[in-house]
Amino acid sequence: MKLKYAIILLSTLFIGCKSSQHKTAYDGKSGATKIVNTLHYPQEKHLKNIKQLTFGGDNAEAYWSFDSNKLVFQANNIWGLECDQIFTMDINDDLSKGQKPQLISTGTGRTTCSYFLPGDSTIIYSSTHLASKDCPPVPKKEDYGNKYIWPVYEGFDIFVADTKGNQLKQLTFEPGYDAEPTVSPKGDKIVFTSTRTGDLELFTMNIDGTNVKQVTFELGYDGGAFFSPDGTKLIFRSSRPKTEEEIKEYKDLLAEGLVQPTNMELYTCNVDGSNLTKITNLGNANWAPFFHPSGKKVIFSSNHKTKHSFNLFMINVDGTDLEQITYDTVFDAFPMFSPDGKKIVFSSNRNNNGTHDTNLFVADWVE
Repeated sequence: MKLKYAIILLSTLFIGCKSSQHKTAYDGKSGATKIVNTLHYPQEKHLKNIKQLTFGGDNAEAYWSFDSNKLVFQANNIWGLECDQIFTMDINDDLSKGQKPQLISTGTGRTTCSYFLPGDSTIIYSSTHLASKDCPPVPKKEDYGNKYIWPVYEGFDIFVADTKGNQLKQLTFEPGYDAEPTVSPKGDKIVFTSTRTGDLELFTMNIDGTNVKQVTFELGYDGGAFFSPDGTKLIFRSSRPKTEEEIKEYKDLLAEGLVQPTNMELYTCNVDGSNLTKITNLGNANWAPFFHPSGKKVIFSSNHKTKHSFNLFMINVDGTDLEQITYDTVFDAFPMFSPDGKKIVFSSNRNNNGTHDTNLFVADWVE
Protein backbone atom coordinates (compact mmCIF):
# COMPACT_ATOMS: atom_id res chain seq x y z
CA MET A 1 0.00 0.00 0.00
CA LYS A 2 2.27 2.85 1.09
CA LEU A 3 1.35 5.83 -1.08
CA LYS A 4 4.47 7.92 -0.74
CA TYR A 5 6.81 5.11 -1.71
CA ALA A 6 4.67 4.13 -4.68
CA ILE A 7 5.03 7.63 -6.07
CA ILE A 8 8.77 7.60 -5.40
CA LEU A 9 8.87 4.31 -7.34
CA LEU A 10 7.28 6.03 -10.30
CA SER A 11 9.86 8.80 -10.38
CA THR A 12 12.65 6.27 -9.83
CA LEU A 13 11.60 4.11 -12.76
CA PHE A 14 11.87 6.85 -15.33
CA ILE A 15 14.35 9.69 -15.03
CA GLY A 16 13.09 13.06 -16.17
CA CYS A 17 9.36 12.70 -15.55
CA LYS A 18 9.69 14.96 -12.55
CA SER A 19 11.50 18.23 -12.46
CA SER A 20 11.90 20.13 -9.23
CA GLN A 21 8.50 21.77 -9.81
CA HIS A 22 6.47 20.07 -12.52
CA LYS A 23 5.71 16.78 -14.17
CA THR A 24 5.69 17.49 -17.89
CA ALA A 25 4.87 15.85 -21.19
CA TYR A 26 7.17 16.29 -24.19
CA ASP A 27 5.74 17.99 -27.26
CA GLY A 28 7.53 16.32 -30.17
CA LYS A 29 6.35 18.86 -32.72
CA SER A 30 7.62 22.00 -31.04
CA GLY A 31 10.42 20.44 -29.00
CA ALA A 32 8.98 22.07 -25.89
CA THR A 33 7.43 20.70 -22.75
CA LYS A 34 3.87 21.30 -21.65
CA ILE A 35 1.74 20.68 -18.59
CA VAL A 36 -1.11 18.28 -19.31
CA ASN A 37 -4.28 18.58 -17.22
CA THR A 38 -6.73 15.80 -17.99
CA LEU A 39 -9.62 14.61 -15.86
CA HIS A 40 -10.89 11.89 -18.19
CA TYR A 41 -9.07 10.29 -21.11
CA PRO A 42 -11.26 9.36 -24.13
CA GLN A 43 -10.20 5.68 -24.02
CA GLU A 44 -11.51 5.27 -20.47
CA LYS A 45 -14.85 3.77 -21.51
CA HIS A 46 -15.56 2.14 -18.14
CA LEU A 47 -15.41 5.47 -16.30
CA LYS A 48 -18.12 8.11 -16.42
CA ASN A 49 -18.72 11.37 -14.54
CA ILE A 50 -15.22 11.47 -13.03
CA LYS A 51 -15.05 13.82 -10.05
CA GLN A 52 -11.95 15.01 -8.22
CA LEU A 53 -12.31 14.69 -4.43
CA THR A 54 -9.05 16.08 -3.01
CA PHE A 55 -7.00 19.06 -4.12
CA GLY A 56 -3.36 19.00 -3.10
CA GLY A 57 -0.82 16.89 -1.23
CA ASP A 58 -0.52 13.11 -1.39
CA ASN A 59 -3.89 11.38 -1.03
CA ALA A 60 -4.42 7.67 -1.62
CA GLU A 61 -5.64 4.30 -0.38
CA ALA A 62 -9.24 5.50 -0.26
CA TYR A 63 -11.65 2.75 0.79
CA TRP A 64 -15.44 2.79 0.90
CA SER A 65 -17.77 2.47 3.85
CA PHE A 66 -20.18 -0.46 3.77
CA ASP A 67 -23.04 1.91 2.81
CA SER A 68 -21.06 3.33 -0.15
CA ASN A 69 -21.43 6.89 1.19
CA LYS A 70 -18.07 7.57 2.85
CA LEU A 71 -14.35 7.11 2.26
CA VAL A 72 -11.43 6.61 4.60
CA PHE A 73 -7.99 7.49 3.20
CA GLN A 74 -4.45 8.50 4.05
CA ALA A 75 -2.93 11.89 3.30
CA ASN A 76 0.40 13.68 3.61
CA ASN A 77 2.13 16.90 2.50
CA ILE A 78 -0.95 18.96 3.29
CA TRP A 79 -2.67 20.39 6.38
CA GLY A 80 0.69 20.66 8.15
CA LEU A 81 1.25 16.90 8.22
CA GLU A 82 4.75 15.55 8.67
CA CYS A 83 3.90 12.03 7.51
CA ASP A 84 0.87 9.97 6.45
CA GLN A 85 -2.27 10.19 8.61
CA ILE A 86 -5.78 8.75 8.23
CA PHE A 87 -8.86 10.86 7.40
CA THR A 88 -12.48 10.23 6.51
CA MET A 89 -14.86 12.15 4.28
CA ASP A 90 -18.36 11.93 2.89
CA ILE A 91 -18.40 11.21 -0.84
CA ASN A 92 -20.18 14.55 -1.38
CA ASP A 93 -17.84 16.68 0.76
CA ASP A 94 -16.22 19.63 -1.01
CA LEU A 95 -12.49 19.90 -0.20
CA SER A 96 -11.69 22.16 -3.16
CA LYS A 97 -10.81 25.14 -0.97
CA GLY A 98 -8.39 23.28 1.25
CA GLN A 99 -10.85 22.13 3.90
CA LYS A 100 -9.39 19.57 6.31
CA PRO A 101 -11.54 16.44 6.70
CA GLN A 102 -12.03 14.49 9.92
CA LEU A 103 -8.76 13.09 11.33
CA ILE A 104 -9.08 9.44 12.40
CA SER A 105 -5.52 8.58 13.46
CA THR A 106 -3.65 10.16 16.36
CA GLY A 107 -1.65 12.64 14.28
CA THR A 108 1.60 11.09 15.50
CA GLY A 109 3.80 8.37 14.06
CA ARG A 110 3.15 7.11 10.52
CA THR A 111 -0.05 5.40 9.39
CA THR A 112 -1.16 3.27 6.48
CA CYS A 113 -4.00 1.10 5.27
CA SER A 114 -7.32 2.01 6.87
CA TYR A 115 -10.72 0.35 6.37
CA PHE A 116 -14.28 0.70 7.66
CA LEU A 117 -15.57 -1.95 10.02
CA PRO A 118 -19.18 -3.21 9.84
CA GLY A 119 -21.69 -0.53 10.81
CA ASP A 120 -19.45 2.27 9.45
CA SER A 121 -19.01 3.78 12.92
CA THR A 122 -15.49 2.45 13.48
CA ILE A 123 -12.34 2.26 11.36
CA ILE A 124 -9.32 -0.05 11.45
CA TYR A 125 -5.89 1.30 10.54
CA SER A 126 -2.14 0.69 10.96
CA SER A 127 0.12 3.07 12.87
CA THR A 128 3.55 3.42 14.47
CA HIS A 129 2.41 5.97 17.07
CA LEU A 130 3.00 3.69 20.05
CA ALA A 131 6.59 2.99 18.95
CA SER A 132 7.30 6.71 18.56
CA LYS A 133 5.35 9.91 18.13
CA ASP A 134 7.88 10.97 15.50
CA CYS A 135 7.70 10.00 11.85
CA PRO A 136 9.98 7.00 11.31
CA PRO A 137 12.96 7.72 9.02
CA VAL A 138 12.67 6.96 5.32
CA PRO A 139 15.60 4.81 4.07
CA LYS A 140 17.87 6.41 1.49
CA LYS A 141 18.04 4.42 -1.71
CA GLU A 142 21.61 5.60 -2.30
CA ASP A 143 22.58 3.50 0.71
CA TYR A 144 21.30 0.43 -1.16
CA GLY A 145 22.82 0.85 -4.59
CA ASN A 146 20.04 3.25 -5.66
CA LYS A 147 17.57 0.37 -5.63
CA TYR A 148 13.95 1.17 -4.91
CA ILE A 149 12.98 -0.09 -1.45
CA TRP A 150 10.04 0.05 0.96
CA PRO A 151 10.52 0.24 4.72
CA VAL A 152 8.65 -2.34 6.78
CA TYR A 153 8.56 -0.54 10.10
CA GLU A 154 8.58 -2.81 13.16
CA GLY A 155 6.52 -0.22 15.03
CA PHE A 156 3.39 -0.81 12.96
CA ASP A 157 0.41 -2.25 14.81
CA ILE A 158 -3.30 -2.34 14.01
CA PHE A 159 -5.80 -0.13 15.84
CA VAL A 160 -9.49 0.74 15.88
CA ALA A 161 -10.86 4.28 16.14
CA ASP A 162 -14.32 5.76 15.76
CA THR A 163 -15.26 8.19 13.01
CA LYS A 164 -14.45 11.17 15.27
CA GLY A 165 -10.90 10.01 15.86
CA ASN A 166 -11.42 8.58 19.34
CA GLN A 167 -8.96 5.73 19.79
CA LEU A 168 -10.82 2.61 20.91
CA LYS A 169 -8.71 -0.52 20.74
CA GLN A 170 -5.39 -2.08 19.77
CA LEU A 171 -5.75 -5.37 17.85
CA THR A 172 -2.16 -6.58 17.36
CA PHE A 173 0.61 -6.85 19.96
CA GLU A 174 3.24 -9.09 18.34
CA PRO A 175 6.80 -7.77 17.83
CA GLY A 176 7.45 -6.62 14.25
CA TYR A 177 5.35 -5.35 11.38
CA ASP A 178 1.55 -5.76 11.58
CA ALA A 179 -0.20 -3.66 8.95
CA GLU A 180 -2.21 -3.56 5.71
CA PRO A 181 -5.54 -4.65 7.25
CA THR A 182 -8.72 -4.89 5.17
CA VAL A 183 -12.14 -6.21 6.13
CA SER A 184 -14.30 -8.93 4.59
CA PRO A 185 -17.58 -7.81 2.97
CA LYS A 186 -19.20 -10.42 5.25
CA GLY A 187 -17.99 -8.33 8.19
CA ASP A 188 -16.47 -11.25 10.08
CA LYS A 189 -12.74 -11.22 9.30
CA ILE A 190 -9.70 -9.00 8.78
CA VAL A 191 -6.75 -9.92 6.57
CA PHE A 192 -3.36 -8.32 7.25
CA THR A 193 0.37 -8.69 6.63
CA SER A 194 2.79 -9.53 9.43
CA THR A 195 6.44 -10.39 10.03
CA ARG A 196 5.62 -12.37 13.19
CA THR A 197 6.96 -15.58 11.62
CA GLY A 198 10.13 -13.92 10.28
CA ASP A 199 8.73 -13.39 6.79
CA LEU A 200 6.05 -11.10 5.32
CA GLU A 201 3.01 -13.37 5.30
CA LEU A 202 -0.76 -12.94 5.20
CA PHE A 203 -2.87 -13.66 8.27
CA THR A 204 -6.57 -13.46 9.07
CA MET A 205 -8.26 -12.68 12.37
CA ASN A 206 -11.73 -11.98 13.65
CA ILE A 207 -12.71 -8.32 13.70
CA ASP A 208 -12.06 -8.23 17.45
CA GLY A 209 -8.47 -9.45 16.95
CA THR A 210 -9.03 -13.04 18.04
CA ASN A 211 -8.50 -16.32 16.17
CA VAL A 212 -5.37 -15.32 14.22
CA LYS A 213 -4.57 -17.76 11.40
CA GLN A 214 -1.66 -17.80 8.95
CA VAL A 215 -2.70 -17.83 5.28
CA THR A 216 0.52 -17.80 3.20
CA PHE A 217 3.76 -19.67 3.89
CA GLU A 218 6.12 -19.19 0.93
CA LEU A 219 9.19 -16.94 1.17
CA GLY A 220 8.53 -13.42 -0.13
CA TYR A 221 6.45 -10.34 0.48
CA ASP A 222 2.72 -11.14 0.48
CA GLY A 223 0.65 -8.01 1.04
CA GLY A 224 -2.10 -5.63 0.02
CA ALA A 225 -4.76 -8.32 0.35
CA PHE A 226 -8.51 -7.87 -0.19
CA PHE A 227 -11.46 -10.22 0.14
CA SER A 228 -13.70 -11.28 -2.72
CA PRO A 229 -17.29 -9.92 -2.66
CA ASP A 230 -18.56 -13.16 -1.11
CA GLY A 231 -15.77 -13.20 1.46
CA THR A 232 -14.44 -16.62 0.44
CA LYS A 233 -11.25 -15.65 -1.44
CA LEU A 234 -8.32 -13.25 -1.23
CA ILE A 235 -6.46 -11.30 -3.89
CA PHE A 236 -2.98 -10.00 -3.06
CA ARG A 237 0.33 -8.85 -4.48
CA SER A 238 3.49 -10.85 -3.99
CA SER A 239 7.18 -10.41 -4.62
CA ARG A 240 8.58 -13.93 -4.34
CA PRO A 241 12.32 -14.48 -4.85
CA LYS A 242 13.35 -17.65 -6.69
CA THR A 243 17.09 -17.63 -7.46
CA GLU A 244 19.78 -17.92 -4.78
CA GLU A 245 20.78 -14.32 -5.45
CA GLU A 246 17.19 -13.08 -5.18
CA ILE A 247 16.59 -15.03 -1.99
CA LYS A 248 19.76 -13.69 -0.36
CA GLU A 249 18.92 -10.12 -1.33
CA TYR A 250 15.36 -10.48 -0.02
CA LYS A 251 16.49 -11.93 3.31
CA ASP A 252 19.25 -9.35 3.75
CA LEU A 253 16.86 -6.46 3.12
CA LEU A 254 14.14 -7.91 5.33
CA ALA A 255 16.66 -8.25 8.17
CA GLU A 256 16.97 -4.46 7.94
CA GLY A 257 13.22 -3.95 7.78
CA LEU A 258 13.14 -3.36 4.02
CA VAL A 259 11.66 -4.91 0.88
CA GLN A 260 12.26 -4.29 -2.81
CA PRO A 261 8.85 -4.32 -4.56
CA THR A 262 9.83 -3.58 -8.16
CA ASN A 263 8.73 -7.03 -9.35
CA MET A 264 5.32 -8.10 -8.05
CA GLU A 265 2.62 -10.36 -9.42
CA LEU A 266 -0.95 -11.07 -8.29
CA TYR A 267 -2.19 -14.21 -6.55
CA THR A 268 -5.56 -15.47 -5.37
CA CYS A 269 -6.33 -18.07 -2.74
CA ASN A 270 -9.15 -19.23 -0.50
CA VAL A 271 -9.37 -17.44 2.84
CA ASP A 272 -7.66 -20.41 4.51
CA GLY A 273 -4.77 -20.22 2.00
CA SER A 274 -5.79 -23.21 -0.10
CA ASN A 275 -5.99 -23.15 -3.90
CA LEU A 276 -3.17 -20.61 -4.23
CA THR A 277 -3.13 -19.39 -7.84
CA LYS A 278 -0.85 -16.93 -9.63
CA ILE A 279 -3.05 -14.91 -12.00
CA THR A 280 -0.54 -12.48 -13.57
CA ASN A 281 2.85 -13.02 -15.13
CA LEU A 282 3.32 -9.57 -16.63
CA GLY A 283 6.64 -8.40 -15.21
CA ASN A 284 7.47 -5.14 -13.43
CA ALA A 285 5.14 -4.08 -10.60
CA ASN A 286 1.55 -5.36 -10.52
CA TRP A 287 -0.13 -4.34 -7.30
CA ALA A 288 -3.12 -2.65 -5.54
CA PRO A 289 -5.57 -5.36 -6.69
CA PHE A 290 -9.28 -5.35 -5.89
CA PHE A 291 -12.09 -7.70 -6.92
CA HIS A 292 -14.69 -6.59 -9.46
CA PRO A 293 -18.22 -6.72 -7.94
CA SER A 294 -18.90 -9.94 -9.86
CA GLY A 295 -16.00 -11.69 -8.13
CA LYS A 296 -14.90 -12.96 -11.55
CA LYS A 297 -12.39 -10.21 -12.37
CA VAL A 298 -9.69 -8.19 -10.62
CA ILE A 299 -8.74 -4.55 -11.18
CA PHE A 300 -5.16 -3.53 -10.33
CA SER A 301 -2.37 -1.04 -10.99
CA SER A 302 0.59 -1.93 -13.19
CA ASN A 303 3.54 -0.52 -15.08
CA HIS A 304 4.06 -3.69 -17.10
CA LYS A 305 3.18 -1.95 -20.35
CA THR A 306 5.63 0.86 -19.84
CA LYS A 307 7.82 1.76 -16.89
CA HIS A 308 6.91 5.36 -17.61
CA SER A 309 3.46 5.14 -16.08
CA PHE A 310 1.15 3.16 -13.83
CA ASN A 311 -2.36 2.55 -15.10
CA LEU A 312 -5.34 0.47 -14.05
CA PHE A 313 -5.94 -2.88 -15.73
CA MET A 314 -8.54 -5.62 -15.30
CA ILE A 315 -8.07 -9.36 -15.66
CA ASN A 316 -10.22 -12.45 -15.14
CA VAL A 317 -9.45 -14.45 -12.00
CA ASP A 318 -8.15 -17.24 -14.25
CA GLY A 319 -5.57 -14.84 -15.73
CA THR A 320 -7.28 -14.34 -19.10
CA ASP A 321 -8.63 -11.29 -20.95
CA LEU A 322 -6.33 -8.52 -19.70
CA GLU A 323 -7.92 -5.12 -20.36
CA GLN A 324 -6.52 -1.63 -19.83
CA ILE A 325 -8.91 0.62 -17.88
CA THR A 326 -7.10 3.97 -17.47
CA TYR A 327 -4.70 5.76 -19.80
CA ASP A 328 -2.90 8.24 -17.59
CA THR A 329 0.59 9.44 -18.49
CA VAL A 330 1.92 9.21 -14.93
CA PHE A 331 0.19 7.36 -12.07
CA ASP A 332 -3.18 5.68 -11.41
CA ALA A 333 -3.51 3.21 -8.54
CA PHE A 334 -5.50 2.03 -5.50
CA PRO A 335 -8.78 1.28 -7.32
CA MET A 336 -11.75 0.16 -5.24
CA PHE A 337 -15.33 -0.52 -6.26
CA SER A 338 -18.08 0.74 -3.98
CA PRO A 339 -19.95 -2.08 -2.18
CA ASP A 340 -23.02 -1.38 -4.32
CA GLY A 341 -20.88 -1.77 -7.46
CA LYS A 342 -21.95 1.57 -8.93
CA LYS A 343 -18.77 3.60 -8.44
CA ILE A 344 -15.02 3.30 -8.33
CA VAL A 345 -12.52 5.41 -6.40
CA PHE A 346 -8.83 5.64 -7.30
CA SER A 347 -5.73 7.77 -6.78
CA SER A 348 -4.05 9.63 -9.60
CA ASN A 349 -1.54 12.28 -10.60
CA ARG A 350 -3.90 13.43 -13.35
CA ASN A 351 -5.26 16.98 -13.47
CA ASN A 352 -2.67 18.28 -10.98
CA ASN A 353 -1.41 21.27 -13.00
CA GLY A 354 2.05 19.74 -13.28
CA THR A 355 2.63 19.55 -9.52
CA HIS A 356 3.61 16.50 -7.48
CA ASP A 357 0.08 16.21 -6.07
CA THR A 358 -1.71 12.86 -5.96
CA ASN A 359 -5.46 13.17 -5.51
CA LEU A 360 -8.53 11.00 -5.09
CA PHE A 361 -11.03 10.62 -7.91
CA VAL A 362 -14.41 8.93 -8.03
CA ALA A 363 -16.30 7.83 -11.14
CA ASP A 364 -19.42 5.96 -12.13
CA TRP A 365 -18.50 2.46 -13.32
CA VAL A 366 -19.73 1.44 -16.77
CA GLU A 367 -19.62 -2.24 -17.72
